[in-house]
Amino acid sequence: MCLAIPARVLEVNGDEALIEVQGVRHAANLALLENVQVGDYVLLHAGFALHKWTAEEAREQEALLQEVFNSMEQTPQPDTAATKAK
Repeated sequence: MCLAIPARVLEVNGDEALIEVQGVRHAANLALLENVQVGDYVLLHAGFALHKWTAEEAREQEALLQEVFNSMEQTPQPDTAATKAK
């Protein structure tokens, strides 16, 4: 499964950036975007920034992802469900 996530840009050095995702810092490649600045939010996939977002758009996406993660934690795994059915 592929997942693209919102990330905040902390540092920019040419086509490379230091970004932060929920407190974790990573390197990212900015070659696919123009005019990325410190403080911008980007859509990050496989180490590449694919799209610039506003802070509000990034917050909305983070909230949606959190909802998905929360629902996954509450959904029984297939093995658990099969065991309970017996």
